[in-house]
Amino acid sequence: MSIVPLLAPLFLAFEFWQLVICERYMGIKHIARGANPREMGPSESVAFLWCSSIVAYMAWALALFAVPMARAFALCLVAATLIGYPIRRNCSLKMILVVLTFEGSVRIAALSMLSYLAWRSV
Repeated sequence: MSIVPLLAPLFLAFEFWQLVICERYMGIKHIARGANPREMGPSESVAFLWCSSIVAYMAWALALFAVPMARAFALCLVAATLIGYPIRRNCSLKMILVVLTFEGSVRIAALSMLSYLAWRSV
């Protein structure tokens, strides 16, 4: 049994944290005020932690391709990111939160099932 899928709960927690951060910086209150989230971004430490986590997350998702039981979940995680990113880049500020929430929910579903299967087999 590989240890790589056992890290899924860690990245599941990251996904929930990412949804909270997204709501904080691109939430309904900010949209209603007409605030541009790009002008009021997070502090440098939060941005560094967030970017580092995203890089580690994608490296982990790519490492999942080496584990036969986790390949479908890796494909789902990578596909959600590759499909969601261009949609986020091309939609209006009002729709970004919707796209991020949907994209996050897809990844949370995949990570939840992967966590369950990985820890059940221990």
